[in-house]
Amino acid sequence: MFAEIIDKIDGFVWGWPLIILLFGTHIFMTVRTGFIQKDIFRAIKMSVQKDEYGDGDVSQFGALTTALSSTIGTGNIIGVGTAIAMGGPGSVLWMWLTGIFGIATKYAENLIAVKYRVKSENGTMIGGAMYALDRGLHMRWLGIVFALLASVCAFGIGNMVQANAVVTNVTQNFNVSPMLVAVILTAVVGVVILGGIQSITKVSEALVPFMALFYFLGCLVILFINRDALPATISVIVSSAFSSRAATGGFVGAAVMTACRYGFARGLFSNEAGMGSAPLVGAAAQTANPKRQALVSMTGVFWDTVVICLMSGLVMVSSIIKYPGIDGLSGNGATVVTNAFSVIPGIGVPVLVFGLITFAFSTILGWYYYGERAAVYLFGEKVIIWYKVLWVIFVMLGSLVELNLVWNIADILNGLMAIPNIIAVLLLSNVIADETKKYGGIHINDIDREEIPVLENSKKGILG
Repeated sequence: MFAEIIDKIDGFVWGWPLIILLFGTHIFMTVRTGFIQKDIFRAIKMSVQKDEYGDGDVSQFGALTTALSSTIGTGNIIGVGTAIAMGGPGSVLWMWLTGIFGIATKYAENLIAVKYRVKSENGTMIGGAMYALDRGLHMRWLGIVFALLASVCAFGIGNMVQANAVVTNVTQNFNVSPMLVAVILTAVVGVVILGGIQSITKVSEALVPFMALFYFLGCLVILFINRDALPATISVIVSSAFSSRAATGGFVGAAVMTACRYGFARGLFSNEAGMGSAPLVGAAAQTANPKRQALVSMTGVFWDTVVICLMSGLVMVSSIIKYPGIDGLSGNGATVVTNAFSVIPGIGVPVLVFGLITFAFSTILGWYYYGERAAVYLFGEKVIIWYKVLWVIFVMLGSLVELNLVWNIADILNGLMAIPNIIAVLLLSNVIADETKKYGGIHINDIDREEIPVLENSKKGILG
């Protein structure tokens, strides 16, 4: 009974109200920022350049890869499969559109995260939606709500669920003891997070580009194998986005509204634009001004959804078309993904397994930092060691237990995180627009001369 109630709440939270709020914000911020998406390629170039002029704990590239380590997760594979299984191939187009417009919201939330960040007594940067709400809007109570949701839901969506995915895929494909995999995973995670943000960013800088490139190239090879089905694949995706007719027996004949709902929901869940998660690490970046880091951070949505989710969708839809025996009607995203990749001889399964394992592992690292920053806002720096201990314990627990209920509860909290964050973005939209104009193309490397305040009693936190 309790599980059914939670499932219904999850369906409501990730239903049309939140989808409309998030996607509406994407469109609104696209207009308010003067279609900031036009600068995406300049932003990509900027993301690999070192900025030595601003204050911060990590490089801009380090902050970006750490954010990508959390957003590029199982949602890029299983989430896409779920969207196709429940909403039909048209959901791929709607998912892609959330990425295009979500770039503006990701830019906006990171800009205010940097603008309103503070420096702790030990010299580290702390920022995010809670500080934008607190310092920018004087709504400390809502900042506390956001921080509570972020620090708690991290254990589910960014920890237990991901750890379970790693152990399940390793044991199923390599016939290894689940306990052995769980112990190794827990130990590796513990070692990495022990070194704090510096250690996490070093691992992310090395792992994220490699894992994303490997998966991307693997998908390209599969699409080459399926090349004769690509014209039909594109046609089916576009036509199904605007028609409820099932294009072929391998797909569900989903209504247009259903395709929209699952495409939007899975796309928003995957790239986290509007959730307020990525700004928690973006605020730690060494940057000359808020706009510069916001530009770098917004490239995360481009890589996550516009590129990787699209590649996953094309692989799955083309495989279902090319190999009619694949079940695209089951409603089970994991089944659709497994069947679509496994029919490709030699490369299909290795690409899938590598993607699932590395994407899930990197998410555990990225979400640890998100949760820690939110907890520090609430309880001060003294909570860090205890948060590390709890994180490692939950990695072990998540590796070995069934997680359907945990997934749904974490999904609910993850969705609720978006509400205070979106409030901050919308109410500070004038600030975002002004900062965007202030640091135009000519002045984008100018140092922001505004002094970053030192947070007094940072060891105690808001609730300490």
